[in-house]
Amino acid sequence: MGKVALVTGGSRGIGLGIAEALAMDGCSLVITGRCPSEDRAAVVERLRRHGTRIEYLQSDVSSPIDRRALLEKVQESLGRLDVLINNAGIAPPIRADVLEASEQSFDEVMAANLKGPYFLTQAAAQWMIRQKQADTSYRGCIVYIGSISATVASTNRGDYCISKAGIAMAAKLWTVRLAEFGIQVYEIRPGIVDTGMTAAVRENYDAMIEAGLLLEKRWGKPEDIGKAVAMLVRGELPYASGSVLVLDGGLTVQRL
Repeated sequence: MGKVALVTGGSRGIGLGIAEALAMDGCSLVITGRCPSEDRAAVVERLRRHGTRIEYLQSDVSSPIDRRALLEKVQESLGRLDVLINNAGIAPPIRADVLEASEQSFDEVMAANLKGPYFLTQAAAQWMIRQKQADTSYRGCIVYIGSISATVASTNRGDYCISKAGIAMAAKLWTVRLAEFGIQVYEIRPGIVDTGMTAAVRENYDAMIEAGLLLEKRWGKPEDIGKAVAMLVRGELPYASGSVLVLDGGLTVQRL
């Protein structure tokens, strides 16, 4: 068995792109989502065609009970954890101006996008440290899937932007704390990616892309993010723990 990876939100969108790339590299995977297992059976079978072990667990990363059960499932099924991909996240239920946005939306977005991944990392890191202490050749890897929204303000989804800014700092904190154990931590910041989360605003983004918003004049694809994650998991970006990889087609490059 190769490396064991846990990919939250790994049954669709960017998470599925990551899961595909890791499965192609021979990783055994536990992927999660909020949907019942029967609704993701086809996705699991698709990933298993790569010849690796794939498990799906219905799980809500914002729930402490679910987070604990998730790591117990990985331990029970696969016996170890080499890679944690903090990908699961939600968009605000309603895109509301910051002057009108509700506390309920803020709390829901923060719980799923920031608090959940932060404390899942805490529990996973403790396990990774124990593995390192038992085997000095062990090399753990943690990747946060952030967003350009960490630095690019969207006033109709302020809660989402703040959650991703928090993720950026969480990645830095865990990079520093886990360095002594040789556990590498990275952040990837996608731009406009073709997923269910962006489907509702497709026409708006199509128009902006056509007008020159990006240097690479196309939507990002989940497989773009998957390839970057797989490179990090393989250890092909040495001497770079804590790095932030911006995959946005040039959106945030300053221009005159």
